[in-house]
Amino acid sequence: MNALRGLWVGLLVLVWCFWGGVAEANQLSDRLASFPRWEKLSVQVAKGDLVYPDWMAGSWNVKSTLVDLAAPLAPDIVTPGFESNRRTLNEPVSFTVRFVQERLSTGGLKVRSQPAVVADRAFNGLNLARAYLDRSVIAVKVDPKSPNKQITLLKGDRALVSLVTGRATESPQSDRFVAAEVFQQLFKGGSQPYFNEVESTTAYQYLSDRTVEADQVTAVYLSPQEPQYFIANSRPVALYRYRLEFSPADVLPFEQTYTNLPK
Repeated sequence: MNALRGLWVGLLVLVWCFWGGVAEANQLSDRLASFPRWEKLSVQVAKGDLVYPDWMAGSWNVKSTLVDLAAPLAPDIVTPGFESNRRTLNEPVSFTVRFVQERLSTGGLKVRSQPAVVADRAFNGLNLARAYLDRSVIAVKVDPKSPNKQITLLKGDRALVSLVTGRATESPQSDRFVAAEVFQQLFKGGSQPYFNEVESTTAYQYLSDRTVEADQVTAVYLSPQEPQYFIANSRPVALYRYRLEFSPADVLPFEQTYTNLPK
């Protein structure tokens, strides 16, 4: 079970960025530039779904590469699976994701007049999980009452429950989008449940050849149930940095999925 925890903790959380509070100018970009110096992010409570820029619409082949990692509190505190994740350094993992247009209401407000670009969470979550965990994954389900809750069902009567609790975004330029989110994870099916808190900050950059690159940092924090929680003092116990490369997938004519592309 520890190996499975470690693999999942190290996963990029592309599909778990949600629309919400707007960050102060360049706050999120500055965080990425300061890696591996990292402090816990203060975000607004999660409501509704993430609205991506129009240029994210469509289906994408993604190559995800772990390019750096750190255990800031080692050797005193090291999260399960950290060393096994080190063995995947610079080894790309590929999968397919898609972003669709939907009409949304946001936290009880009236529905947007124009369709919004959002992640297809069940599709993306399943492809992402199977890329890392292969046949251990049975299904991925998103709560129909809230896009903030996702359950990944695993073989052996195990499950991972992810609940988004906060997020922030910024758009410093028309071809750049940065999103950060914080969520709680619960692993069920072992001898005892395992909790942790994860924060992910991702900067997406649209390129002139209609590809997208992204820089992503995933930070893992101990939950209050952990005996070393107060020792950690809100500092991350593990940091993972990924390079994401998006290229158009041959699912539909890609040009038809775009509106309002950056010039």
